[in-house]
Amino acid sequence: MDIKNWRHAFKVDPAKNITDHALERLAESGTDGLIIGGSDGVTLENVLDLLARIRRYSVPVALEVSTVDSVTPGFDFYFIPTVLNASKTEWINGIHHAALKEYGHMMNWEEVIAEGYCIVNVDCKAAKLTGVDKVPDEEDVVAYARMAEHLFKLPVFYLEYSGMFGDPAIVKAAARVLENTKLFYGGGIRNAEDAREMARLADTVIVGNVIYEDLEAALTTVQAVQTMSH
Repeated sequence: MDIKNWRHAFKVDPAKNITDHALERLAESGTDGLIIGGSDGVTLENVLDLLARIRRYSVPVALEVSTVDSVTPGFDFYFIPTVLNASKTEWINGIHHAALKEYGHMMNWEEVIAEGYCIVNVDCKAAKLTGVDKVPDEEDVVAYARMAEHLFKLPVFYLEYSGMFGDPAIVKAAARVLENTKLFYGGGIRNAEDAREMARLADTVIVGNVIYEDLEAALTTVQAVQTMSH
């Protein structure tokens, strides 16, 4: 399935413990895809472990690459984040350059999806890691969205609130200026209503932390998103 058609995805953190039963329920939930990714503690070992356990199911699986060392064959897609509002340039193009030096000759570019990230929650781990120290306002976010689509021609603009539910007005403003670039939204989705609200605005809703806090609530987000037209 083309990621352009994804409406809902679960993000599973390889550094967090999850049971086989919980993974099965996520994989069989009707979600469009599982994304393996996290901000810290990601190793080749825990990525491979999660991949082997998920591969029993037919759901598409993407690796969101945060460390070059954890890249491994076997995924359907490789999501490559470039953090547009990072102050540490290695997160804009540095680790990407290192990865291409090492793996560029063997990459299947059909499987590689570049994501233009805009991190809005400055208190989250990803913000600390990448040096995002200023909260972008609506005008900033719109400018980053335009940068993703028109300057860099990125297939995905990812609005990352990471643990915090976003401002629908800002998500709507970003959506309004995007035509070809898909808008991914992630952050603070705790239940079906949260998922529904963001699915009205974004192309794809990513559900993460609540998987580990309340699996039943996480599973309700799938149908909430899939039953909505966009």
